[in-house]
Amino acid sequence: MTETGKRVALTVTVGDQKREITFDELTLSNNFALEALVKLLVDKKIIEVKELQEIMNKIRKERYKDPPKTNAE
Repeated sequence: MTETGKRVALTVTVGDQKREITFDELTLSNNFALEALVKLLVDKKIIEVKELQEIMNKIRKERYKDPPKTNAE
């Protein structure tokens, strides 16, 4: 935990300075990087927004399937 009570995801050391990175900061940083990558791919016409949405929906359905029902249900 940091002084503010947030959970630390990792600690980065550069020279003699340490910096604690929280899960919130790490998530935000990953989000920015992903957004920039998608924008670049769309701007360069490597992918289309519709194509990205379709594959995201496909992955969402695959990953978040309902658990299998048991015989007792």
